[in-house]
Amino acid sequence: MSQQMTKAAETETADDLGHGNSPAAWTAVVIMLVAFSIGTVAFFFAVVWVVWASVALLLVGLVVGLVLKRAGYGVGGHRYVPKAHN
Repeated sequence: MSQQMTKAAETETADDLGHGNSPAAWTAVVIMLVAFSIGTVAFFFAVVWVVWASVALLLVGLVVGLVLKRAGYGVGGHRYVPKAHN
């Protein structure tokens, strides 16, 4: 049984799993990170409307990521070009 597990572990690489390394994923994460940062600062200074605006921006990041994935910029999409790792 351990040989089967070893073979499976050898064949799986980061490229096989994808790990979201695509333009769609990077764009979504950057937008969400900016939204979370703005929301954190606004929460600290108790600016409620900016906190809620950052929540809306967080959702925009999610939607942008999904739209780009459907447009082919996600892992395995027709417009996605994986980069070679050295």
